[in-house]
Amino acid sequence: MQNLDKALAFQALHLRRQPLILPNPWDAGSAKILTSMGFQALATTSAGLAFSLGRRDAEGALSREEILANAQSIVEATHLPVSADLENGFGDSPEDVSRTIRMAADIGLVGGSIEDATGNPQAPIYEFSHALERVTAGVEAARSLSLPFVFVARAENFSAGITDLDDTIRRLIAFEQAGADVLFAPCLPNLNAIKLVCEALQKPVNVVMGLAGSTLTVDELAEVGVRRISLGSSFARAALGEFIRAAEEVKTMGAFTFANNAISFREANSLMAPIQKI
Repeated sequence: MQNLDKALAFQALHLRRQPLILPNPWDAGSAKILTSMGFQALATTSAGLAFSLGRRDAEGALSREEILANAQSIVEATHLPVSADLENGFGDSPEDVSRTIRMAADIGLVGGSIEDATGNPQAPIYEFSHALERVTAGVEAARSLSLPFVFVARAENFSAGITDLDDTIRRLIAFEQAGADVLFAPCLPNLNAIKLVCEALQKPVNVVMGLAGSTLTVDELAEVGVRRISLGSSFARAALGEFIRAAEEVKTMGAFTFANNAISFREANSLMAPIQKI
């Protein structure tokens, strides 16, 4: 599938009534596995990448070059459309956001998200007007490309511990009016908050699932208007959880029953075969 075909297919996946399930591989190998399972598109995870590199997430520990190199390895490992977690655009200015969007498209990505989080614990969220300028610049960069690029604008209040739903919705409405294709507010506290966000917007809303304690289903999210469901770092954390449990069994019990739940070498090896481009 060529980049234009991927871009058009990815755009179309957001127009259906049934939510798009968008899993998040953290490297080329996990991308190949998810591709083999029949998912329709993939998205990167900055946290999953950070953990694989032995770094903490959300502390500016990953450079734009590292994020894009990881994204490119995922693009090259699959025939599916790939979107990227582009953090806050790797800079405070609208020009930084524009540059990041153009660089993302250059490596074959067909979508990407930009946060309104600053990375500064003392002032974690950009002031409203500046956040809007950054989204506007990102939208303009996306529209200047030769193919459709799904631009996702993220309002990070709740992920930063700012439990202000009114301001979150205000920001998302402004981002939508600026031309963002998808709106996303991570860590909304419950289904009613998700419903209120969806009711306030016309364009597709993304929610992230795979957080501990959540029992919401795809059908419940679809019922309140969610059009896209991403998994963030949850698959990477699930893999790390199994890794730790296996290591603890060996260390504390001197047993190896974890191998009963592991896939075989033959199966793992077969999943890493070159993927035929469609």
